Amino acid sequence: MTGDNLTRSDAQARAAKITTRTIDVELDLRDAPDLDRSTFAVRTTLAFAADTERDDRTWVDFIGATVDAVTVNDESRPVVWDGARIRIDGLAAENVVVIEARGVYSRSGEGLHRFADPVDGAVYLYTQYEPADARRVYASFEQPDLKARWRMRVSAPHGWQVLSNGVEIDRREIDRGVEVRFAETPPISSYITAVAAGPYHRVDASWDGPEGPVALGVLCRSSLAHHLDADEIVEITRRGLDYFGGAFGLSYPWGKYDQIFVPEYNLGAMENPGLVTFTESYVFRGAATTAQHAARANTILHEMAHMWFGDLVTMRWWDDLWLKESFADFMGSHASVATGLYPDAWVSFASRRKGWAYEQDQLPTTHPIVADIPDLQAAKLNFDGITYAKGASVLKQLVAYVGEDAFFAGTRRYFADHAYGNTSLDDLLRALEQESGRDLRQWSREWLLTTGMSDLAVVPDAAGDAEVVQTDPRPHRVTIGRYAETDGRLERRDGVELELSTARTPLPGGMGDGAGIPVVVIPNDDDRTYAKVRLDVTATGALERGLSTIADPLARSVAWAALWNAARDGELGAERYIGIVARHAMRETHIGLLADAVAHAGAAAAHYVAPDRRTAVAAHWLETAWAALAAAEPGSDGQLVWARTVGAAATAHAGRAADLRGILSGDLPAPAGLVLDADLRWAWLFALATTGAATEADMDAELTRDDTSTGRLAHRAALAARPDAGVRRDAWTAAWSDETLSNDELDATISGIRSGGRRDLIAALDTDYYARIADVWGSRSIEIARRLVRGLFPFGDDLTMSGAWLEAHPDAPAALRRIVVEQQDALARALRVQRVQSTLD
Repeated sequence: MTGDNLTRSDAQARAAKITTRTIDVELDLRDAPDLDRSTFAVRTTLAFAADTERDDRTWVDFIGATVDAVTVNDESRPVVWDGARIRIDGLAAENVVVIEARGVYSRSGEGLHRFADPVDGAVYLYTQYEPADARRVYASFEQPDLKARWRMRVSAPHGWQVLSNGVEIDRREIDRGVEVRFAETPPISSYITAVAAGPYHRVDASWDGPEGPVALGVLCRSSLAHHLDADEIVEITRRGLDYFGGAFGLSYPWGKYDQIFVPEYNLGAMENPGLVTFTESYVFRGAATTAQHAARANTILHEMAHMWFGDLVTMRWWDDLWLKESFADFMGSHASVATGLYPDAWVSFASRRKGWAYEQDQLPTTHPIVADIPDLQAAKLNFDGITYAKGASVLKQLVAYVGEDAFFAGTRRYFADHAYGNTSLDDLLRALEQESGRDLRQWSREWLLTTGMSDLAVVPDAAGDAEVVQTDPRPHRVTIGRYAETDGRLERRDGVELELSTARTPLPGGMGDGAGIPVVVIPNDDDRTYAKVRLDVTATGALERGLSTIADPLARSVAWAALWNAARDGELGAERYIGIVARHAMRETHIGLLADAVAHAGAAAAHYVAPDRRTAVAAHWLETAWAALAAAEPGSDGQLVWARTVGAAATAHAGRAADLRGILSGDLPAPAGLVLDADLRWAWLFALATTGAATEADMDAELTRDDTSTGRLAHRAALAARPDAGVRRDAWTAAWSDETLSNDELDATISGIRSGGRRDLIAALDTDYYARIADVWGSRSIEIARRLVRGLFPFGDDLTMSGAWLEAHPDAPAALRRIVVEQQDALARALRVQRVQSTLD
């Protein structure tokens, strides 16, 4: 893998002497249904200019099985290929290079992924390239600033859907299939080109844009067609295209808009213009909560925003990845509200997305939003909570700072000035400054070019008043919410708006209500700024009693987050935190907040409770979830969340094994209104497998009920989860050694190995982990290697082995070291928090 890396300096040197014109790709996928054939033929024709005075040599990127022929300006050349770069010399001012090669079908979700559906045997193909995997399918200049006009021609079997970025312009019969040609694209980067092919089910629709109708398509595997709620997806799409075209001053520029849900996908989605790919987890096989539908809508709008931020105007190099991801993350929530689809989208953002950012920003590997990305491996790992969620949080503050009208005027100027080009931070700041009249350089230095976050707390001062105290001072516009506790309820009295810039700022009115009666103070209760909220003893106690009575779900979100941060920082006892969740989650009306709260309680029980209390706490949490399930409104979202929580809690304790077995077998009734769909059945069976309450025969019988790709993954995970050291060891060996496992099959295997936190079954494998990780990083693709290194990290009871490995491998690839450092930090936090539990309330 290391030999496939591309450095920023190499990319800059190539861009200085190469100007791309067009790239023609001819893919022959007619043999794809034959799973014994692992490769496909591809011919790429690259037209480009070269600065020959600077250098008459360059390289073209390609990773595949073979490079069979290279022609430069009609002259056949020897193939000089090191497995990643095809060397080209003797260039002219204008060049046409033709490369004939064979690519390899992927099982890792990188490049051209091939999937065989166990339901009907149908074969499906799709591409995924970000940040640099187009080179696994066709020869290219694999860097974002060498944009080209792409012309795709794909040969495929009869009866298949064949798609690419452009509109289909010709289809003709050929031997054993059809050849489909697509319209030339405007200039785009290689990583957002795309192809999909297979017997996909398709739903057609259209959007009436200002320049005429735009064809819409929604696609998924044929075996999932009866689960596809295309009408809802189309409605979201139409609203989004209406909104973004107006907000950005430029209607959707890419011709048609296909959205395809694909199997074994590594991401949530990818913004390929004209052909957006999504994980098929968004095709809900069974019951789905409002929060799940809202998350899908957010993702649809996120990817749609990329049609402008990222596709139309693209960062020059991955240092400025935030120019697309932070904006799209912000726009997903903003547009959910602006279009009226999900008016409470910022509540979910505050809970889930910001929570991700806060955790990422406390790691030793945190980085500025505008990051230093020296190579592609670093870029791959930088799709993280800083680039997405912290960046989006800071953009939310920027909109408040310059004003929404000025912000969108600045984006319109930015798109007008740089359409189909590449940019960096300065280009965006200049456009926003011109429209807002504000100098944003200081703001940029303080928010985009720094790491970490401020802690905000309100403390009494020496004079009996109060101050807002912030660590690591930055400029904030913040509201200090003041609440009165009356008859067991927390009611907001007022909010004090402040601008903070120093470590200490007086709080007007202090911590009383004007009549000398103390109030409960919650900093940032409107979630306007990005900071960790520190609660005082009074506020913590009041929330323990009355959190669920706060009327505003956004304020509740801030309170939930503050309590969770206190628990994971070892400032609030883990058992006390779980007790707060047990008391108030049953009354939480916002399903997104409920799902996050119970997930955090489960994590606290697994990682932060003192070891000698873990079994008792696991039993109590399972009983809490079981009681909440029984009490939940039949058929409600809350009932579904608690049913899933029972499954998660039952992996750590077998106290309800007989009940779960009875409901699954039909011997006991399920709670009224509960949809016991295939996914929930597998979750409960996985828990039973983990605690030894289910047999291999039980798992086989469930697979007979649900012999689908999802069912087979769940079956694999359950088999690996059985509480037997030999079973776990065999699964461990397969994870590292069986290169036929797909990305999702590997994940399922890892989940079984890790299930239930059974260190007693796998601790003997710790030494093997550290003996393997350097080799696997060098021999497998980064997608597979990082799953192994992160997923199988030994969460033991000391840091000796991880520290020794890091000390012994100072020259290991930086991306590999980053994963080990982050996992070591998570372990160190857990051990630190466990040690202090006896000192906490």
